[in-house]
Amino acid sequence: MGTNKEPKVDDKADGGEEDEDDDEEAKDVAEGLKDAVAGTIRLKRILSEDLHAETAIGSAKKKAKISANRVGPAVVAKITSLLTKWGALDDVVLRHVLEGLKLPELEALGNSGYLPDKFNAWKSCAELTAIHIAQNRERAMAGGGGPLDSIAAFRHRQKLDAMQEAQLRRLGHKDLRHVLTHFDSEKHKTDFQTLLAEAAKSEAAEGTARGVALTAPGSTAIGRFHRLELIDPTADAAVFGDANLSFALNLARHRKALFHVGRVIATTFESLEVLRERYKEIDKTIADLETHFAEVYQEVDCTRIALNASFRGLEGKLGAVYYNFPHAGAVGGFFDGHPLVNWRHENLMRLFFRALRSFVQPGGVVKVASNMSAVGVRFSYITGSAEQNEFTHVETMPFLQWSLHRYGRSYGDRRDAYRRPEEGEGYNVQRADKDMVYTFRYDPSGKTLPPQEIRMPPTFKTIECCQDGPFENMSQGESRKNLTKTLYKRFMKECSGQHVG
Repeated sequence: MGTNKEPKVDDKADGGEEDEDDDEEAKDVAEGLKDAVAGTIRLKRILSEDLHAETAIGSAKKKAKISANRVGPAVVAKITSLLTKWGALDDVVLRHVLEGLKLPELEALGNSGYLPDKFNAWKSCAELTAIHIAQNRERAMAGGGGPLDSIAAFRHRQKLDAMQEAQLRRLGHKDLRHVLTHFDSEKHKTDFQTLLAEAAKSEAAEGTARGVALTAPGSTAIGRFHRLELIDPTADAAVFGDANLSFALNLARHRKALFHVGRVIATTFESLEVLRERYKEIDKTIADLETHFAEVYQEVDCTRIALNASFRGLEGKLGAVYYNFPHAGAVGGFFDGHPLVNWRHENLMRLFFRALRSFVQPGGVVKVASNMSAVGVRFSYITGSAEQNEFTHVETMPFLQWSLHRYGRSYGDRRDAYRRPEEGEGYNVQRADKDMVYTFRYDPSGKTLPPQEIRMPPTFKTIECCQDGPFENMSQGESRKNLTKTLYKRFMKECSGQHVG
C-alpha cells in the first residue's frame, strides 16, 4: 500500500498458464491435424491473455502488446478518422466493429457516406453499423441467401455471362455434369463452345446413380440428387450439433433403405446426462440408432474434432457431413446479432469448415441448414467460411424440399425440457419458408492454405464499457467488472468445447 513501485507480474498471472494448457491440448494431435485446431486454440489464447492482462496487477505492458496484435497502425488511424467524422470517438463497441474490417473495407465505408443513426430507438450505432457492413458484403453474394440452383451457383462462381448461363440451362443431365466437372476457368471461359461439344460426345457414367436420366433437364436432375440425398453409399457420414439425435436417426433410416454400407456418426454437443434431462426419449433414440449400426458420441465440439479421440482414424473418410441450424449459444441480455456476442457465430462457421478439411474426402458433400434471415449465424458466414476452406458452394435448396427435413426440431438448449418447436411453439423470428440447405462440395487444391482467419473477440475493456444489453443502467464498479469477467470466462469455456447454455 502506498508504494509507487509497480509489482512484478509472473508469467502465469499474465497468461502463461493458459499458453501451457494450449500446448498440452495440441501436443497429441498429429502433425497433419494441427491446422484443424490452430484457430480455436488461438482464439482461446487471445481471450485468456486479455482477461489476465485486465485483472492482473501491473499488466500495462501486456495490455499494450495485446492491443498492438489486434490491428495495425494504418487501420487504427482510419478507424479513429471515421469515429471522429461520426462524432463517436468514445464508442468503444463501435470501434470494436470497425476493428473487424480490413483497410480497403474501412476506406470504402468512409467513401460511401454512411452515417450510423445515433437516435435509433432499437439498436445502437455499433449494431447498426455491423448490420450495414454485413448486408453490403451479402449483396455481392449469389442468391442473397435464398434458393440457388446448380447452374446459378456455377455462373456466379465462374463469372459467366447471361448467354453462357442460357446455354447451360438447355443441357441435359449428362452434358451438364460434364461441363460442371471439366470446366477450366483459364481455358473454357473464352472457348465455351468447345466444352459444350465435348459434353455432347461424352459417355454416360454407367453403373452409378449419376448415369441415370441422361436427357432430363440438367439443373433439375442434379437438384434431385441433393434433395433425395443420393450420397456416396460406401462413405461415412457425420452429423454435428444434433441436439435430440432425431435428424441422425432420419439419416440412418434413409441410408439403410438405400442399402448404403457407410456408417452414420451421430454427435451431440451436450453430455448424455444433459440430454436425458431435456429429451425423455433420448435413450430409445440412441438404441434405435445403434440398431441401424450408427455410432453415437456425446460432447463433440465440431470445431475441435481433431482433438476428439472418437474421430481418430476418420481422416479423409467422411463423404457427407450435416450441421442443421448452427448456433453458438444465446447470451443472456444480448440479441444474437449484437457485436459483443456475434463474433462467436461467425467463428463457429470458420472453425467448423477448417476442422472438416482434415476429415472430408475430396468430392465429399457438406450441408448446413439455416434460415436465410438468421442474424446469429448469417448465411454469409456459412458460404464465406466454406469458400475460404475450399468447399465449393454448389446449390442452395429450400429446406422443405429436402427429403430429410421431417425430423424432430428442437431449440438445442434448456427450453427443450418443457417445450419443442414441433409442439406448436415454432421459432419466434424465423419463417419455415426461409429455411435453406446450403450445399457444398470439398474441392481441395492441394495447396497449403494460410492460417484460418478468425473474427477477433471484443477486449475485456470493450465489454466492460458496453452501455446496452445486460450492462444497460448498470453503474461503473465491481458489479460491471464481475459481469465482464463472467462473460469472458464463459467465452473461454466455449472455445474449450465446454457447453455452458
